[in-house]
Amino acid sequence: MNFIAWMIVACEIGFWVVIVLGLFTRYVLKKDKLGLFFLALTPVIDLILLIITGLDLYRGATATVPHAIAAVYIGISIVFGKSMINWADERFRYYVTKEGEKPLKLTGLDYSMHYLKGWGKHVLSYLIGAGILVGITFLIDDPSRTEALTNVLKLWTLVLGIDLIITVSYFIWPRKKTA
Repeated sequence: MNFIAWMIVACEIGFWVVIVLGLFTRYVLKKDKLGLFFLALTPVIDLILLIITGLDLYRGATATVPHAIAAVYIGISIVFGKSMINWADERFRYYVTKEGEKPLKLTGLDYSMHYLKGWGKHVLSYLIGAGILVGITFLIDDPSRTEALTNVLKLWTLVLGIDLIITVSYFIWPRKKTA
């Protein structure tokens, strides 16, 4: 595994570590401002990954799949980051501190609409990540060094289309309540 791949793993671990630290500090230690500080570090992690990946490519590295995944990760993190933090916050409050209501399990049209909003976020994260990939490809201006970026973009486009089909399927066959 190359350096960029390790950095993606480190950033993902760092993302969840600062979220858990933020929630623990906020709910267990009852220090709201310090908890908010930890939660606010999540975009800093994205910035670190962007800088490291950009520097690696600037120094002449041939783009690899991990370089492309870094762009995907950044797009997803920017768009889904807040909702992932809210998801973790809701579950931490209920399952760890035994406060608040049990997280709802959506069904029917509510679930379909929720999934449609998620697909909309997927489109936005795609636009951000694809913009980064296209921008890097344009700046490097050497197809032999950016082929991996183009291939990942093609794959992500396919995944986005499959996600749309899944989204539509939830309107045709809504998620049913389980006992």
